Amino acid sequence: MGEYDKQQNKYVTFQSGNEYFALQIKYVKEIIVYQEITQIPESEEYVKGLINLRGKIIPVIDVRIRFKQEPVPYTDRTCIMVINVKGTVVGLIVDRVAEVVEIKPEDVLDTPTFGNEEKCQNKYVYALGKVGESVKMLLDPDRLLKDEDVLVPDVEDEDSKEEGEEE
Repeated sequence: MGEYDKQQNKYVTFQSGNEYFALQIKYVKEIIVYQEITQIPESEEYVKGLINLRGKIIPVIDVRIRFKQEPVPYTDRTCIMVINVKGTVVGLIVDRVAEVVEIKPEDVLDTPTFGNEEKCQNKYVYALGKVGESVKMLLDPDRLLKDEDVLVPDVEDEDSKEEGEEE
């Protein structure tokens, strides 16, 4: 049984507002304390800016704003989950990271479709996970990053190569 198999059903849970979300652990590179963010002019409201993480510049998203929740001041519990989705590294600002949990495939349920179309975060949730007596919303990180707007330019993007920047 390889390392990947052991992580297959593991999720990092975090709080945003009154709700708990979960992200497969394979996407989570690290969790860091909230740090100073350099703002990007004229970016989407939920894109808070950039951080320098050991020499690598990473865009940072405020999950609350992305989910159209009420923004709140950052506290000492606020942290940044650094995730890697298909080679795109992004920081997610979350209210607090809760725990790492195991959610077996039989405890992953389809999301109900009645009455929740107006909730923005539901378009990023692909299923519900039962953990004991509680339920966590399982996030699709690809949808979270690649919705209708482009957050990070793709490496294969021809326009970015014409700018004279080479790797």
